[in-house]
Amino acid sequence: MTMDRSLKVQAGAIKSRNVLTRAERISRLKELDRWSDEMNVVGMAKVRVLKISLKKKKKVKKEEADEKKGGKKKK
Repeated sequence: MTMDRSLKVQAGAIKSRNVLTRAERISRLKELDRWSDEMNVVGMAKVRVLKISLKKKKKVKKEEADEKKGGKKKK
């Protein structure tokens, strides 16, 4: 059985999470050199979650794209 188009999740609809799992926090702290294996997971330091925003690409008209490539418009 197929899923209706209105029920599918689109790529733009994915929201960033504001809470990381413990494993994600530890890996992020290791990247920042703020974690060692001797440290306890209880009372772990806070980690800022960066929100990723995708920029929309500008649509270039086909004629402008041909001119940029050096091609000439045929008559």
